Amino acid sequence: MQPQYLSACLDHVQNLRLEFVPSREPSRLAAIELLTALAGRNPELRGLCLECRGEKRLFDSGRDVLDAVHALCRAARALRHLDLRRLPFTLDDALVLQVAHGCPELCSLFLDNSTLVGSVGPGSVLELLEACPCLRALGLHLASLSRTGLEALAAPDRAPFELLALRCACPEDARASPLPNEAWAELSRRHPGLAVELELEPALPAESVTRVLQPAVPVAALRLNLSGDTVGPVRFAARHYAATLRALEVRAAASAELDAALEELAECCAGLREVHCFCVVRPSVLHAFRTHCPRLRSYTLKLTREPHPWRPTLVA
Repeated sequence: MQPQYLSACLDHVQNLRLEFVPSREPSRLAAIELLTALAGRNPELRGLCLECRGEKRLFDSGRDVLDAVHALCRAARALRHLDLRRLPFTLDDALVLQVAHGCPELCSLFLDNSTLVGSVGPGSVLELLEACPCLRALGLHLASLSRTGLEALAAPDRAPFELLALRCACPEDARASPLPNEAWAELSRRHPGLAVELELEPALPAESVTRVLQPAVPVAALRLNLSGDTVGPVRFAARHYAATLRALEVRAAASAELDAALEELAECCAGLREVHCFCVVRPSVLHAFRTHCPRLRSYTLKLTREPHPWRPTLVA
């Protein structure tokens, strides 16, 4: 990235996807300089996606990067899309409120990053939903969403809502208040085209998994990377998400019970388009998905152990 050469065309940038390496000072400073310049010169920016590469430095809060994002959100009132999923810093209520009040035309916002500390509360998300009536796609940590938030999304005067991505990866997510099945059912009735993506990480104990997986959630993508039981959630998905599930990812230890659960899911979920299982499975699992899922386009189902990284197989 050479900011001196970009300066002349900043006024014409409408959508920016910016990759940088925060542990390398020149890359970090160049990214901050570019974001700051955009805040000062380009109020017509429509979309911003930030992606960090490499390892984050220990105790790096990213305050300088987040300050630049704040400044840009204050200036870019026409911003419609903001994706911070690949930003490895703790996002907080102040940022959400800045986006809520600075970007009223926002259509999509993704805050479900890999941080192990959740600092976005349900109150700021509720204020965001009230301030941004055009929002149709939202990515959050589970602890950031409340029943009141689901009810706000289901309000009669709200524009059609299309995607809700929920990540359960930090202690706050494990302690989050449950989102009742009836609230999910009402949301699904209000937005029949809604797709929910669930990502469950090892921080979630078994009792929390049970609270998260409600029958009425219209789950389109399910990613299971649990430290405890995986067989139960796979069977639950087979029985309750058959009509909506399009993608499944499982990271677990190989077992006959898991193989049987995957075969059951293959028989139930005919609309599945992707399945990726990062453990060795028996041949009947592969056969089940190839037989019962005619829309399958990509799968990772290894019959023998291979060197990592495992590459998916594309279906012609």
